Amino acid sequence: MTATDGDLTIRPATTEDLSGMADLFIAARGAAVPAMPPSIHPPHEVHAFYAGLDLVGGEREGWVAEDGRGIVAFAELKGDWLDALYVRPDAQGEGIGSALLDVAKSVRPAGFSLWVFESNTPARGFYARHGLVEREHTDGSTNEERAPDIRMEWLGPRPPSSAS
Repeated sequence: MTATDGDLTIRPATTEDLSGMADLFIAARGAAVPAMPPSIHPPHEVHAFYAGLDLVGGEREGWVAEDGRGIVAFAELKGDWLDALYVRPDAQGEGIGSALLDVAKSVRPAGFSLWVFESNTPARGFYARHGLVEREHTDGSTNEERAPDIRMEWLGPRPPSSAS
């Protein structure tokens, strides 16, 4: 599956994309502070993590959005979890995150969950506008940042309700 909208292309991520995905993660996480807690991993650890991902035979599935600027966003799915969705700071507000979220919905039609930091109200609003609902609030004791978070869920397309 590859989608093209104008000069934006969304396609499955490849091994060649992993370094760019790591760079984008670092930039997006840094720009999101204080809405998100700072990443606890220094850049070399982020690059090592992404370099070790197996997007072909492994359990993770990656998607990238690219345009004339290169990779402007990416999403990672693992089972029925959307583990990551990041957009370059200078590309936010262009509908790219929405397009990637639509891809996630299309490849996980039965639904998926994700974790979002409680303090990240922009992301919470984004996901809510796209039909995800808050299902669980935690104190953050089980995440690396030790910051309160929320499990949000998309339940897949719902049949229209019938009026009697």
